[in-house]
Amino acid sequence: MSKRKHVTALISCLLAAASVASGCSTGGSNAGGTASPGTGGKAASDDKGKAPYEINLVYMGNESADIKKVAEAMSKITKEKINATVKLQPISAGAWSQQTNLALTSQEKIDVIMASSLYSNFTAQISAGHFIALDELLAKYGKDITKLVDPAYMNAGKVGGKQYAVPTNKDMATQGGFIMRKDLLDKYKIDVTAIKSYKDLEPVLATIKKNEPNLLPIATVTSSTPVDNLPFYDSLVDKLGVLPNNENNFKVTNLFELPEYAELLKTMRKWYEAGYFSRDAATATEPAADVVKANKAFGFFNQMKVGSSESQSLRTGIEMVAVPMTAPLAMTSSVTNFMHAIPRGSQNPEKAMMFLNLLYSDKELVNLLNWGIEGTHYVKKSGEVIEYPKGVDVKTVGYNAGNISFMFGNQFLNYVWPNQLPDIWKQTDQFNKNAKKSVALGFTFDATPVKTEVGAVNNVLQQFKAGLETGTLDPEKTLPTFISRLQAAGLDKIIAEKQKQLDQWKASLK
Repeated sequence: MSKRKHVTALISCLLAAASVASGCSTGGSNAGGTASPGTGGKAASDDKGKAPYEINLVYMGNESADIKKVAEAMSKITKEKINATVKLQPISAGAWSQQTNLALTSQEKIDVIMASSLYSNFTAQISAGHFIALDELLAKYGKDITKLVDPAYMNAGKVGGKQYAVPTNKDMATQGGFIMRKDLLDKYKIDVTAIKSYKDLEPVLATIKKNEPNLLPIATVTSSTPVDNLPFYDSLVDKLGVLPNNENNFKVTNLFELPEYAELLKTMRKWYEAGYFSRDAATATEPAADVVKANKAFGFFNQMKVGSSESQSLRTGIEMVAVPMTAPLAMTSSVTNFMHAIPRGSQNPEKAMMFLNLLYSDKELVNLLNWGIEGTHYVKKSGEVIEYPKGVDVKTVGYNAGNISFMFGNQFLNYVWPNQLPDIWKQTDQFNKNAKKSVALGFTFDATPVKTEVGAVNNVLQQFKAGLETGTLDPEKTLPTFISRLQAAGLDKIIAEKQKQLDQWKASLK
């Protein structure tokens, strides 16, 4: 299945970037997101007598002992409403790029897949013809989706005027920062209010390195490097030409030639040589949050949102503190980081869209997917608040998708945990309203005219990027070679094409 990286993030990021649910209203998606029973756009009775269609849902997440039980519970709902069953197919962050690329290229039977500008190079996948256009399917079977998600954000899933993916209804802005263990902050009396930028982390990392020899100061994963999580630009979805400071008079620039990028690499190299990263930082595939969870690391860089401290505490089973280091920004890639797409390998795109519609409208279904079976994997504490059953925790629960509820449908339907902010939805709405909006918010680059060059450039990125951005490679020696190889692969041509499309998009707004 397909390409690139993580935040713990999120997942930067991912999973590692992962933070708990959010969403938006004015200035984001529909913050209210009123739950409805959901029909998938078509009643199961419409094809009564036919065998249920099995929907294969592929996403970045963890395998769990009870995953089949959860899929069976979800299937009881989907059989009744859309005459379909559900198969859950999680793929780890480290294996995501390779496995999804192979599966999409060979058109394996996948009905719904996580599409992402952060982890999979969404536009390149469209250029390769991996996803089908969703416009007609949305109009017929996705009416709950189109009612809920703000058109401005739906547009971020369009390329060439066609809708190829549907954004999840969540926070629509992001900021970079560092997540770290509170017990060690308290132990060494570290004042996090003094940390305003990544450079302010140095004395903290030095303290951990000196006094906690069995812990990595910084956990990394190749899918989401520290540099990925400290953006000073609008990535214009794929970073192959960016807008520095999120405007730059609409002039698309080579990120890898910017002095700010070189300065970041210089710091990463210094940290690598100081032992703040693992020796295999450039090839590490275990999600950074999982490394902390295993008591092997102090913290990690990630993409943040409202409730990141609480979300990562839930994920790691250790109380964590999130320290923002960049300003909140709304741009196309903060919308396209987690979306849903229907691959060409789907044998029934109509059913796939019906299922997607339920993820945005059926509260019971989406909470099953996120948290498992009530009474087995969680219990209701009060109202919408849930907790683990007695004798069960994050490490022993039979179903643990990896706290990735931001990946699926409508987050505002999700239950919350005791260690989450009680007003997380209200705060998220305000977060989105206060975020700076890139001048290119809504622009999506169509890489089709330069798809050969995109493929060649991505090969160069795979060879050099993670090594440079984790300090494994010396930028003094390697950065010039990296830039030269990118230019030889066609990056300048990609930037010129992106500039052309951005200018056309800007003109269309007048």
